[in-house]
Amino acid sequence: MGSTVLDTRTLNRALLARQLLLQRSKLPLTRALERVGGLQTQYAPSAYIGLWSRLDGFERRHLTHALEQRRAIQGTLMRVTIHIVSARDYPLLTEAVRRSRREWWSRVAKDRALDPEQWVRIASLITQELAEGPRRRADLIEALEARGYPKNIWEGVGLLVDMVRVPPSGTWERRRADLYGLAEDWVAMTAVSEEDALEHLVRRYLGGFGPASIADMSSWAGVPKTTLRPIVERMRLRTFRDMEDDELLDLHRQPLPPADTPAPVRFLPTWDATLLAHARRTQIMPEEYRSIVFNTKNPQSVNTFLVDGAVAGTWKKEGSAVTLEPLAPVPRPVRRELEEEARRLSAFLS
Repeated sequence: MGSTVLDTRTLNRALLARQLLLQRSKLPLTRALERVGGLQTQYAPSAYIGLWSRLDGFERRHLTHALEQRRAIQGTLMRVTIHIVSARDYPLLTEAVRRSRREWWSRVAKDRALDPEQWVRIASLITQELAEGPRRRADLIEALEARGYPKNIWEGVGLLVDMVRVPPSGTWERRRADLYGLAEDWVAMTAVSEEDALEHLVRRYLGGFGPASIADMSSWAGVPKTTLRPIVERMRLRTFRDMEDDELLDLHRQPLPPADTPAPVRFLPTWDATLLAHARRTQIMPEEYRSIVFNTKNPQSVNTFLVDGAVAGTWKKEGSAVTLEPLAPVPRPVRRELEEEARRLSAFLS
C-alpha cells in the first residue's frame, strides 16, 4: 500500500499549525520554543514579535525574564545563525550541529586556517577570559589580538568554545548581542552522544515543520543529508508523498489539519524560519515574492504578513503605527482584519 499523498495546501496548514500560527497558543514560553524548533534571532526583536504572533497574552517582559532566568538560551546553532531555544534544548542542539559547524568553517575560512595546536591555545585563552564571568565581544577580540591573532579569527572561536549570549544583550531592551558567557556556566550542558543529539534535532524539526524530507531537515539544520540519513532510518517515522512524489517523513500523532482549515492573518518578523527555503514546498512564501523579502541589497530582510497562510505583503513600524505594504490586492474584509491586527501589533511594539 502506497504512502498518503499530501497536497500543498495540506502541507501549508500543517506548517501553520505546528508553528502556532493557526491559533495563538497557551503553551508556556519555553515549551513553545521547543514546539517551533527555536526562533532565529539575528535581529533581537524578531523573537519577541514571533512569540507575540504565536502565544496568547505574550508580553515583551516574558521573553526577557526567560532569558535572564536561564530558561531560554540565545546562541549560535542551526545554520551557524543566532537562535533562541529552551534551556533543555540548547545542549542537545549544540551537540547535534557541532561537527557540521566545524566542517563549515573549514570550507569557508581557508584563508584563516590555523594548525590544531593554535586552536587549542585560542580555546584555552577564551575559556580563561570567560572564567571570571561574561565579557564583551570587543574585549575578547582584543585579548586575541594581544596574542597576535587576527581579528577575523573570532568567527571560529565559537566552534571550539561553547558560548551563549548573556542578557541584557540580545534582548528587546538592549538589542546588541555582544556579551558572551561560557555555556557551561549559564546552562546545564548535559552530556549526550552525537547520534542521540541528532535524533533530537530531527524530532524538533519535524515537530515544528513536518512532514518534510531529509533535504528539508538538512537545509534547516545546516547538517549534511549523509549525516542525517542513518539517524532517520533508525527512527520509527510516518511516511507520506508530496505532489512531486517526493518522500516526506513525520513524527506520529502530529497535527495535520484539513486543507480547508481557515488561516487568520499573521504578522511575522524578519528571518522567520517558516519562510526559508527548507519550507518551500508549503508555499507559505510565494516564489514571486522571495526576491523581495530576501534580497542581497537588504541583508536585514523585511517583516511580512500572511493572508490565507501565505506571504501577501510587508509591514514596518512608522512612528506609533504599523504600516502595510501589500504585494497583491487584498480583499476588503481581509484588509479590515489586517488593520485590526496591525493596531494590536503597534500597541505591542510601542
